[in-house]
Parts: sequence; structure tokens; C-alpha cells
Amino acid sequence: MGHVTLTTPDALSETTLHPADPTDAPWWRDAVIYQIYPRSWADSDGDGIGDLPGITARLPYLRDLGVDAIWLSPFYVSPMHDAGYDVADYRNIDPVFGSLDDADALIAGAHDLGIRVIVDLVPNHSSSEHEWFKAALAAEPGSAERGRYIFRDGKGEHGEEPPNNWPSVFGGEGWTRVTNADGTPGQWYLHIFDTTQPDYDWTNPEVGDEFASILEFWCGRGVDGFRVDVAHGLVKEEGLPDWGAPLTMLDSSEEAALPPEEDEPARIHEAGPGSRPPMWDQEGVHEIYRRWRKVLDEQPSPERILCAEAWVKPGDRLARYVRPDEMHQAFNFDFLDTHWRAENLRAVIERSYADNDAVGAPTTWVLSNHDVVRHASRLGLDQSLPRPNGIAADQAQPDAELGLRRARAATMLMLGLPGSAYLYQGEELGLPESTDLPHEFRQDPTFHRTEGKEIGRDGCRIPIPWVKDAPSHGFGPGDASWLPQPESYGAYAVDQQAGVAGSTLELYRSMLTARRAGRLGLGSASRHDLSDRDVVAFVNATEDDSRRTLVLVNLGADAVALPDGATVTHQSGELTAEGLVPTDVAIWATI
Repeated sequence: MGHVTLTTPDALSETTLHPADPTDAPWWRDAVIYQIYPRSWADSDGDGIGDLPGITARLPYLRDLGVDAIWLSPFYVSPMHDAGYDVADYRNIDPVFGSLDDADALIAGAHDLGIRVIVDLVPNHSSSEHEWFKAALAAEPGSAERGRYIFRDGKGEHGEEPPNNWPSVFGGEGWTRVTNADGTPGQWYLHIFDTTQPDYDWTNPEVGDEFASILEFWCGRGVDGFRVDVAHGLVKEEGLPDWGAPLTMLDSSEEAALPPEEDEPARIHEAGPGSRPPMWDQEGVHEIYRRWRKVLDEQPSPERILCAEAWVKPGDRLARYVRPDEMHQAFNFDFLDTHWRAENLRAVIERSYADNDAVGAPTTWVLSNHDVVRHASRLGLDQSLPRPNGIAADQAQPDAELGLRRARAATMLMLGLPGSAYLYQGEELGLPESTDLPHEFRQDPTFHRTEGKEIGRDGCRIPIPWVKDAPSHGFGPGDASWLPQPESYGAYAVDQQAGVAGSTLELYRSMLTARRAGRLGLGSASRHDLSDRDVVAFVNATEDDSRRTLVLVNLGADAVALPDGATVTHQSGELTAEGLVPTDVAIWATI
């Protein structure tokens, strides 16, 4: 440890960044929502795949953890080419997960425990096995059936070239050519993701009517909201112009708009470098969400919500998705993507409050999900490098101890900030990314479409360990799981942490209990004068200032002294013998 900072200013001032919400604010403004990836949470029947009855049986665990709601990744009928994000029937449950009766039982069971239920909605594309798409393939060009998707004639003398140069996010081309009934080559259809995920044409009123009906169907079954997949991608720029930069989910940022290669100047979008990609964040998406908001507002109580998965930059453009007549929440991916540097964290937190407060929306914090390397591993990597899309055994490995230490601190910072927050299953166990998964088990289409150049997301989707010495670590009654669990996961199992002082599970339980009791999610946020150089420090206070909590994390080499009179209530790691906050440790303290 470097030089220890022992002096504390006699008087420390604060700069208000975000006003407090009233205590009767809607539930979603400060909710902590837990993401369940159904395939990987709990297997009830021993087939190695998680299911709805397994989730229902373990709901008391979530009650005891202290979350307000759960978000379920897709459980719909699907051929599972993209783990359920290729939906063939939006109104039914895939048999691998159970039945509609099982879904009803899960929703009812959660509500009985005071837990709300949010389900995934996938509106950018369907499965190629969807009845609509099968009808489109059987129909002629220009037909009503094809009009629900984005079919186009190809370029070239015989239509042998794709309609434009758009790639797929998963690698390869973004277009696939179909074969006519007589065996001749036909039109092309757009798929921003896998070839089995054709994009809808949202200029077609039939598509909008269908999804309004789907919303009403699930509201009628009692769900409390919808997480909207690829919310920034539904509408494409008119004319589908070429795009000359690489395509990722983050391409709505100006930083992603790269200039063309010297040998292919025709590939650049006509607006030039710095423009938004023509497949992301188009103005027309907002009309869709205004309609959806009306659909939800017209439902009987309780209030239901929409949460956007929108990889949109800068923050003021993302805030447009959560204007009062659109969505309720939008994931703060800027926060998730921020490197472990104090100046970066301070900047993204302060900017997030400014952008969201401008439209009256809460900031929705998140650190991990089913698409990114778990933050217990991500924060153990070189923080000067970009976030990787998966980690393989032959690549640079995270420092597990450092990563977990920082992950606990990052979560304490996140849960101490006003707003709502999403947790990803297993992060409460400190679960790391599985980095030694043999390639033959990988199922992410990203891995296969890029011929292994992109490792993909399987490493964060490994089934949860519940009992160290049970078959499949308690995931199910059988020995196998759909993705093999590393032996090391046994040490992170729930039964190894429950009731153990200082464990990551007990840290999460204590934080969530205190957050709820103190209504930290509804508090104001002020920048504390200790927030300088290598320290991030905010004061979270109630509307009447009756509770004031200092939220501080030290990212520097020197230990940090707390203000006089501060009483530490929670800490992500051990303090020094003198009561100072060492490197990569966060605290909550009353002041």
C-alpha cells in the first residue's frame, strides 16, 4: 500500500447532481430487478436445461435476497438458434421450459412473495420458423406476407449481390437469398443478427398491430412489464443506404462511425463519418414506443413498465427513449462499459443524471447481463483495453481476486446511487466468467459465424451453482448441464455462502435490505468533496434530509480517511486498522 492519507478537511461541501424523488414515487423508479436466464438458473426435471418450474421452486431465494422484481430472458417457443431470442410463437412457452400453466404459476408465485415479473420482448426480428416468415417464403415478391419482413431484390445483372452492404452483428453478411418454388434464386431478406432471425418491417401496420396484441396478451396473464430487446433497431433508414463502418450493437455512437477503407469508398454511408448507422436509433422507433406506452397505461393496475435495451450514445439520445410518453427505463450501458478509473466513473454518473433528469426519468444502473463478460472477471482485466466479447482459455486471463474485489466495490457504488438497478443472476455469488469452456460446447452464433474469431457470450451463461457437492452443483437432479460448469464454480455455490459473514451473497443481501429500508433509490445525489482524483464519493439523502449516506469507493493506491463523524454501515472489503478505506474498497456511511 502506498502513502496513507490521514488528514480530512474540516468542512466538506457538496454539489447537488440529482434531486430526490418523493417517497410515493412509482415502484419502478427505484426497483432492483434480477435477471434470470431461464436455461441456466434451475433445472427441475434433470434434462440439463433450466425451466419455469425450477424458477418457481427457487423464488423464496429471491425474496430473501431482497429484489423487487425479476426479468426473465425469453421462454417462448423457439428453435433456439440464439438461445430463445429467435421467437417462433410469442404467445406460448417452449416445451423445454414448460407450459403456459407453468408461466401462470411462476407469475402467481412471484406475486405472492411480493416480486414483480418482467418478461423479454423481441420485436426487431422473429425466428425463421415463425408462421409469418414461413408464409413469406411461400409467397411471391410484393405479397402481403413478404411485406411483414424486409425482402428486397438483389443487385447485379441477376440479383446475385445483396441489396446493400450491411453486415450481421454476429458476423458475415446481413442478407440471405431465398430460393423460389421453381428452384431459381429469389429475393434477399435482412437479418441484422443470425440468418434464422429475419428482421420485421416496422413500416408495415400489421407488425405494429401484432405487437400491441402481444403486449395485451401478456398483461392479461399478469406480467408487470417488458424488457425490449434491441430497442434501438426496429426502424431502418429509408432506402437502406450502404454503411461503411464495422457493425456492432454499439454502432449508434459517433465513436463507432469509422471512415471507409481506402479501397472501398463507395461503402460509406452518404452522411459520412460521424453519422448514425442507418439500422440503429432511427427517429421512427419513438412512435412505436409511444403506442406501446398507451397500451400499457390502459391496462388495469398495477402500473406496468417498458425497459429499453438500447445501445445508444450519447446519453442525451438514450434519454429520448425514456421521455414521459415513451419507456420507463433504459439500461445505462455507458456505466457498464466504464473502465475502473475514478474520473471515468464520476463523469458517467454525473452525465447520466443530467441526461435523465432532463426528461424526468430515473437512471437505470447495470453492471452485468447475459451479453457481456461478468463484471467480476471484466474488472480483473487490463483496464486500458476495450471490453472483450468473451474470454477463451488461450487469451489473457482475468485476475480473479482483483476482479471480485473490484466487482464488490462497483456493486456497492451502484446500489448506493439513486435510481433503479438490474442484477444478473449469479453476480450475487461473485460468479466469474467461465473462461475455459471447450470450444466444442459453445453455442453462441457469434462464435460460429465468425469462425471463432469472436468468442461470444457462452461464458457468462453457465448454469448457476446452488450446492457444491450435488450433481451439476445443484442446478438440477442430473449430472449434466447444457453448458458444462467449471469445477471452480462449486466454491461459489449458494450453500457455501449463505449465512457466511463477509461472503458476496451476504453482502448483497445486506445491501439490498439497507437500500430498501433507507429508500436509497429515491434519494438525491450530491458530489462530495472527497470525490477527487482517485476517489468517487457521493451523498445520497432523503427528500427531507433525514437520512444522509456517504457512498464512496477508493480506486487509488493510498487509503482514504472518512469525514469526521462518518459511521460506516457497509463495506465491500476490510478497512485498515485505522478505519481507512483501502484500494478497491467501497463503503456506505451515515454522515
